[in-house]
Amino acid sequence: MTSLPLGIYYRILLGFVLLAVLPGPLHAMDQTSGVRGMIGQMLLVGFRGTTLGSDAPILRDIREHNLGGVILFDRDVQLQTTGRNIQSAEQVQTLTASLQANALVPLFIAVDQEGGRVRRFKEAQGFPPSPSAKAMGQGTPAQTRLEGERTGKLLASLGVNLDFAPVADVDVNPQSPAIGTLERSFSADPDLVAIHAHSFCQGLLAQGVLPCLKHFPGHGSATADSHLGLTDISNTWSPAELRPYEILIPLQASPMIMSGHLFLRQFDDTHPSTLSKAVLTGLLRQRLGFQGVIVSDDMQMRAITEHYGLAEAIVMAVEAGVDILVFGNNLDYDPEIVPKAVEILAKAVEDGRLPVERIAASYRRIQTAKQQLYTRFASASQARP
Repeated sequence: MTSLPLGIYYRILLGFVLLAVLPGPLHAMDQTSGVRGMIGQMLLVGFRGTTLGSDAPILRDIREHNLGGVILFDRDVQLQTTGRNIQSAEQVQTLTASLQANALVPLFIAVDQEGGRVRRFKEAQGFPPSPSAKAMGQGTPAQTRLEGERTGKLLASLGVNLDFAPVADVDVNPQSPAIGTLERSFSADPDLVAIHAHSFCQGLLAQGVLPCLKHFPGHGSATADSHLGLTDISNTWSPAELRPYEILIPLQASPMIMSGHLFLRQFDDTHPSTLSKAVLTGLLRQRLGFQGVIVSDDMQMRAITEHYGLAEAIVMAVEAGVDILVFGNNLDYDPEIVPKAVEILAKAVEDGRLPVERIAASYRRIQTAKQQLYTRFASASQARP
């Protein structure tokens, strides 16, 4: 596997240095565009294409809307085709370098690279195999850390700096269609889940790649898949599914936690967790003390889109405590999703529904994570031959 050319590393590093010294949201913005610039950082979206023409919507979003990040996929779900963003190592390196070259504030470039069946970089495109979380959980924490390092090294070599992994769900229901049957959980023992998740996080961080724990407050008991519709875990969930987070948050294992679109009546009898202030602010921030970045699961999953309009869901998620809204643009494809989302949130600020400080708080958390990424990236880059 080839590494990114030094010139690309230095370009990305320069961007992080610029990020560290820029005052305020962005120094050249007036108050109105400054708010929109902060909002742009709160969005992370998918796009189509293995290469980018100058008129690509995603480049417009990066340049004009200060887009915070992108996510890569190997398959287009809507078109039922393969190779959406990924064909080979060299092609991905060129793609990620092109994306970063157009960004004033360095992008999060994310994938789901958990291991096992949930991977975007697979053997068919020349990438190495990796075990599932369940297989890792049957080994030692040291072996799991090594797998995290291998994954991090691969991702860093491709210009990917954010892994939506590891899964911190407890394997309560081995037949859970989104977790258990795909072997995405480390263990049925919540303490072992925490140990192995921490080890995998350490491995990623050692290579300059940020982890993101998922899916809060726990997807392991679910009998349905939130990709397909509302997932009510009220009758199957137990407080044991919070145990990994109770262990990992004080350890500052990950700067990011992803919410699941999970309906849990014990905390909110009206809204799924991603749209619930009781879950994200009350439970995750206030009770468990998480101060990092809260990331939504894909806002285009049917658990959200079948029950809420776009504007309603976006504003409710931010009100609940979400810092980064993910639109995979894969279950549905909308090349205008970024300008639409920016406009929705800007209007909510203008109308007084969302205070400017709420947007600024998310912006600060995101920039703190990006500066942590710079520190990790620089250290890992120096360690590489």
